[in-house]
Amino acid sequence: MSPASRSGPALGTLRRINASRSSVVPGERCEMCSAQVADEHQHVVDLHSRSLMCTCRPCYLLFTDQQADLRYRAVPDRYLAFPGFRLDQSDWDDLQIPVGLVFLFENSVQQRVAAFYPSPAGATESELSMSAWSRVLAANPGLDTVLPDVEALLVRGGGRRADDDGFTCHVVPIDACYELVGRMRATWRGFDGGQEARAALDDFFTKVDARSTPVQAAP
Repeated sequence: MSPASRSGPALGTLRRINASRSSVVPGERCEMCSAQVADEHQHVVDLHSRSLMCTCRPCYLLFTDQQADLRYRAVPDRYLAFPGFRLDQSDWDDLQIPVGLVFLFENSVQQRVAAFYPSPAGATESELSMSAWSRVLAANPGLDTVLPDVEALLVRGGGRRADDDGFTCHVVPIDACYELVGRMRATWRGFDGGQEARAALDDFFTKVDARSTPVQAAP
């Protein structure tokens, strides 16, 4: 048998392998099982590292039980708005947040509330006055519905509303907060962010407002 005929089956196998590789459509993949995922996909949070993981639907569903004692937890797709949110400028000053935008979430591993704001360097943590935050929670009982680790309270000042001293509050998925941080980092120019960053911020909140279900304050 000639060398060419002996190598025929092996070459055929290699050709099939190469053909199958070239037919794979490039794109993001599930970080748990490596299955391909669409551009719009869901995430889970690694509670220890605080990192977000892109997941396919089956892997995502494994971690939707918010009470399960697991390292990973699925990020829900819930948006809430609080039209009667009560926060005045003195309370905001007591929170010691240096900018007019912050997202806060409960870190169940560290057993504390963490506060972050977007900046040119990414998500920057702010030391939170817990006594001041307790007063805000007492004035707004509905805020205690936020889920630990996977949802955040997104608070914005700057006079977007005529009432409530210009502060608004939403419950948003934690991945939405990191999306906002990424957009601000990419568009930030100069000392105050510039026009492009402000436009990106307004566009983000327009979409949040459109997706949010209003929650009326209890009497």
